[in-house]
Amino acid sequence: MPRVLIIEDDKDIAELVSIHLTDLVCEIKHCATGESGLATAFEEIFDLIILDLMLPGIDGLEVCRRMRAREIITPVLMLTAKSEEIDKVVGLEIGADDYLTKPFSIREFVARVKAILRRQRIRETAGDHAMTNALRIENLVIEHDKRKVKLDGNRIELTPKEYDLLVLLASHPGKSYSREDLLNLIWGYEFSGYEHTVNSHINRLRSKIESDFSKPRYILTTWGIGYRFSDELSREKISS
Repeated sequence: MPRVLIIEDDKDIAELVSIHLTDLVCEIKHCATGESGLATAFEEIFDLIILDLMLPGIDGLEVCRRMRAREIITPVLMLTAKSEEIDKVVGLEIGADDYLTKPFSIREFVARVKAILRRQRIRETAGDHAMTNALRIENLVIEHDKRKVKLDGNRIELTPKEYDLLVLLASHPGKSYSREDLLNLIWGYEFSGYEHTVNSHINRLRSKIESDFSKPRYILTTWGIGYRFSDELSREKISS
């Protein structure tokens, strides 16, 4: 049974969301403040976190930021009354997996939750069956089962989306992906139009794994198309 943490100060919305999550056979836990929600996320394991943006005390963006800084990779669905594009972009860039603007339809909410949980199950299944080995590419090591990346033996802290981007590109060396391709594959089709989010994630990823940001070795630009992972580097599967 999926465990879902709801961090929402509006009692009516929290109750409505809880009812429909219960219909999806989820176990629910509710926190009404950013502080209590963050403490609960640190202490317990969940399959999904429903996070309101406008919370008393610590707001939703800061809650998400602190969770990702603590390497909590639980999917986050943000709820907010704000509709400005900048809020959506900031939420996505600090590690939220999806975003719904209040008021939202219950049908859309349920569809988004199902999609997130389905992606999570696919990821876990892949981790259990297909990702038993680590991949070494020159001095970069990707440990699939632990979702861990090391460079020159030192761990590199990546957000979930940065990690997913790296794995996708590294798994298909030489294949060029457009920004729209990457957006659809990593974030989902509902984020069409936010290709600049891909650019910022690629830039941050390069800043963490490339020794010379201006002359990348791993993640290359395919001019007029998008990005690709170099196919000229030595690689081998190793025991993680």
